[in-house]
Amino acid sequence: MDATRELLDAGTFHQATVEEVAEKAGVSRATLYQHFPSRLDLVDTMCDTFAENPALVSVRESVELPDLDEALEETIGDTIRFWSSEHAILRQLYGASAVDPAAHDLVERQLSDRRGEMQKLVRRLDEGGILRSGLERGQALAHLLVVTSFGTYSELHQEGLSDAKLTRQLQADARLLLLGKS
Repeated sequence: MDATRELLDAGTFHQATVEEVAEKAGVSRATLYQHFPSRLDLVDTMCDTFAENPALVSVRESVELPDLDEALEETIGDTIRFWSSEHAILRQLYGASAVDPAAHDLVERQLSDRRGEMQKLVRRLDEGGILRSGLERGQALAHLLVVTSFGTYSELHQEGLSDAKLTRQLQADARLLLLGKS
């Protein structure tokens, strides 16, 4: 997994052969194939480790915070911390998702998981009566998905915003879009 992570981080995994991955890991090709029948399995298994990322664990907890304003703020902050902690690898996987089935599957699973967590938050905001007047849950979900997307994070990060400034900006955007507050 460390070898796969290093190759993804360096942007060379998609060009690397299984032999190169095995060499970087310090194992034989046969040993690698015993544990991972394909390159897709390597990526898939490595991506399963994202579930253990403390920031991603915090997203699931933040969505359930009793104070709804705090739940929104913390969910966005935790999402940014996750994107930041895995940025180099996710940039490679998102970039390769159009041509690499493993990367595409990861992006789709990640979007589905994030959508599920954000749906919970939007439902809570709506049931708590703080969702902006006239905003339907579907619209609120779409706004929240854009605000918390890897693409949004990546674009703003590329513009030179620190994670702290980026978080504050996206929290303010979400408050305005979802709650009608600045």
